[in-house]
Formats: sequence, structure tokens, C-alpha cells
Amino acid sequence: MPKRVFIIHGWGGYPEECWFPWLRKELVARRFQVHVPPMPDTDNPSKALWINHLKELVGHCDDDTYFVGHSLGCQTILRYLQMQPPGVKVGGVVFVAGFETLSARYSEPEVQRVLGPWLKDPIHWEAIRGRTKHFVAVFSDNDGWVPLENVEFFSRKLGAETIVLHDMQHFSGSRGITELPIVLEKLEEMAGMIL
Repeated sequence: MPKRVFIIHGWGGYPEECWFPWLRKELVARRFQVHVPPMPDTDNPSKALWINHLKELVGHCDDDTYFVGHSLGCQTILRYLQMQPPGVKVGGVVFVAGFETLSARYSEPEVQRVLGPWLKDPIHWEAIRGRTKHFVAVFSDNDGWVPLENVEFFSRKLGAETIVLHDMQHFSGSRGITELPIVLEKLEEMAGMIL
């Protein structure tokens, strides 16, 4: 069975945004089966809807299944993984700008309306930790949304390898970030496919 990668965008995102097309092309060239789905109602992301959508897309997951999340896509993947039956393992996960806490921007009414239901429901880190031995979390040192305290959350609560890049803000296309080689490198390492 081919190794599958699911790349999940964030709030307001879409499959052709930022570095997703580049990553898809690079992974396909390495014979991964790649899915970059448009998530439903991206401007008003419902937690239940997004998690169920991912569940339907993935079907049976196993150690040939990998995930890459950006921003709210990371939350979606975390909550999908915590719902899996005991014993289910995946190949690995790369989180880009993943979060448990947000910056002061969270106090904005529109942000609270959209992200409040996600953040008020705690993540069950212990249930997720055993899903794989390969968690990587990538952050930027000047992300206006995701404070660097999240580095420790992912390291301590998941045992993730954490990487902080310089001046990448929120890793979005609006900043002209169209390639993100560290994600490709880490997926290759996880899959044992260094070429």
C-alpha cells in the first residue's frame, strides 16, 4: 500500500495556498499518495464538521498514513487522532504553526467566535501521544498568531521534535512562503525515504 499524506489547511485556507502545492508536487515525485482537501466552510470552520470530514477522507489509517497540518489544520489533526480507537498508529505528523494557546489576537470578537469552540474543548494529549513516534512541530519566531510558549506544549505533551524558524510569521502565502523544505525533509525521515 502506498504511503499517504494528508495536508490540512487552516482557517480561511485552501489547497492551492502558500506552500501546499509545492509540498504536494515534491511528495508525489517521491511516490507518496497526497491529499490536500478543501476543508468545509473554511471561513467558518466547525470543529465537528472538520474532524468528521478528515475522518471520512482518511478512512482506515495505519503506519503508512502521515499528516501535515497548518494552523487550525493542526487542531483538526490532533482532535482526529485523539478520537481513534486504542492501538491505532500512524506513520507521523508534522504540525506547522500548531497551537494550544493563541496570542492577544484571540481577544478579537471574530477570532473568539470562530476559534472559541476549538480552544474551549481541551486536547487529550495523552491519547494522542501514543499514535506515533514521529511528531514534529514547526514554529516561527515572529508568528503574530501562535506564541512560542506552544513550542514547550508540543515538546512536553507530545514528545514532538520542535523547530523554530526565523521570520516566517504564520507560514502563509500572504508572506510569499511558497516552499517549506523542512516539512518535506521531516516527512522523508519519518517514512525512511531519504533519497
